[in-house]
Amino acid sequence: MTELQSIVFVVDDDASVRNALKSLIRSVGLQVELFGSAQEFLQRERPDAPSCLVLDIRLPGISGLDFQRKLAEANDSIPIIFITGHGDIPMSVRAMKGGAVEFLTKPFRDQDLLDAINVALERDQARRQREDEIATLKDRFEWLTPREREVLPLVVSGLPNKQIAAEIGTSETTVKVHRGQLMRKMGADSLPGLVRMAERIGVSVKKS
Repeated sequence: MTELQSIVFVVDDDASVRNALKSLIRSVGLQVELFGSAQEFLQRERPDAPSCLVLDIRLPGISGLDFQRKLAEANDSIPIIFITGHGDIPMSVRAMKGGAVEFLTKPFRDQDLLDAINVALERDQARRQREDEIATLKDRFEWLTPREREVLPLVVSGLPNKQIAAEIGTSETTVKVHRGQLMRKMGADSLPGLVRMAERIGVSVKKS
């Protein structure tokens, strides 16, 4: 599979700042796109690739901090790096509590921004990988038969085959078959592995 190129989005109302950031970010081989406002950024259909947002605090229309909140409300988890020429401690605290990767006050060192971008892109890549893994597990879960789905929470709760058989009204031998099948279909090579998979897709453990 071809690895998608990471992209950095810059939102700043100062054209000279945008262009300077574009040159800096491109100098390390990253793709970059520029926007003068949060609204412009929202109109862009973002590619399905690791990305982060370099966001000015003061913008025309909605502020950077309010935009961060709106993205969170929309369940948009793009990592954000704030830059500002008018920052203060309350602003930085609010930004970091909101999940920002970094809060940089202009003028900042180029390397500080590049380091923050690297952290942000790694964070987004890790998030995408987690989501892909969960989607794969959910697809595997869909391939289970209704009976195997019934057995799964009993297995991950640690119940022995005999007790599972009594619980669902079948034979212990049949339970062994179901257990083997669901382990194979889920791609689990051990019970602890199956437990972790079940937890990640929200399968509730049967209480004994």
